[in-house]
Amino acid sequence: MIPHAPGVPDVPAPEWSKNPSVVALGGGHGLSASLSALRLMSDRLTAVVTVADDGGSSGRLRDELDVLPPGDLRMALAALCDDSEWGRTWSAMLQHRFSSKGELDNHAMGNLLIVALWELLGDEVEGLDWVGRLLGARGRVLPMASVPLVVEADVRHAAAPGEPEPSLETVVGQSRVAVTEGRIEQLRLLPADPPASPEAVQAVLDADWVVLGPGSWYSSVLVHLLVPALAEALHTTKARRCVTLNLSAENGETEGLTAVDHLEALHKHAPGLRIDAVLADPSAVEDVTALEAAAASMGARVIMRQVRRGDDTAKHDGLRLAAAYRDVFEGVYGDV
Repeated sequence: MIPHAPGVPDVPAPEWSKNPSVVALGGGHGLSASLSALRLMSDRLTAVVTVADDGGSSGRLRDELDVLPPGDLRMALAALCDDSEWGRTWSAMLQHRFSSKGELDNHAMGNLLIVALWELLGDEVEGLDWVGRLLGARGRVLPMASVPLVVEADVRHAAAPGEPEPSLETVVGQSRVAVTEGRIEQLRLLPADPPASPEAVQAVLDADWVVLGPGSWYSSVLVHLLVPALAEALHTTKARRCVTLNLSAENGETEGLTAVDHLEALHKHAPGLRIDAVLADPSAVEDVTALEAAAASMGARVIMRQVRRGDDTAKHDGLRLAAAYRDVFEGVYGDV
């Protein structure tokens, strides 16, 4: 059955629910977690990845060569490698970092490979497709925008001792936003009207399901809603939309935020976006009733599944998350 908002009858799941076309949006480790799970239950998978990274190897290549930052794209490709010897070897190669006293120090091999193909082919999407074919990746990886982006956030800080009012600071750069202390009130991209990747827009329009999160909520997930053409596609697509909540608040940009706060931040930056499902681990939900009410206000139902690793770290278990996504796509919403 396919779920609707409370009070609306469920309907039989369509045939595509057995092998849905899925678009996953995000970046970094959060997107890697969702892709590692989704590749186990669909071979019609597209990752749409943020291109705002300005730190580490990606930031250095971005500044030096004026290219899209390749790091989050590399991680998505690595996550789509299968568990064969071929897949594991190429995934490890992409993620390998050099350690030296020279210019190669801390550069990821996959970043260099991706940028080299971009220079040879003159086309970012074609270059990523070539890397995917080399790896045998189970899906496609696309940038969310055609130009490098800068993340900018208005951050509210608590009043310092001796000061009567909280202060408002503008934090610039994804690497700084990700670790900022205080409450993020508004998120922006520079340029403010960046060109979306046409392939990413079309993938969203053609999808059966769109998955947002998990991941760094502001700097990796919500930024997708600020690319106008991509945001319009997310609003108008016939696809159903699933929000995957994090297992815990992160040190920095979401420290102190509850599960409900995460949904409210999403609604604030995309007030007209309808959500169909909210997937959450019970250990990460402070108030189930409040979360259900917040989800219902966006048109969604909550599905609670244990998706955390058995070692109790704040990391997703690929098999558990894949099973949870299967339940979401097939409308199995009861407790398991």
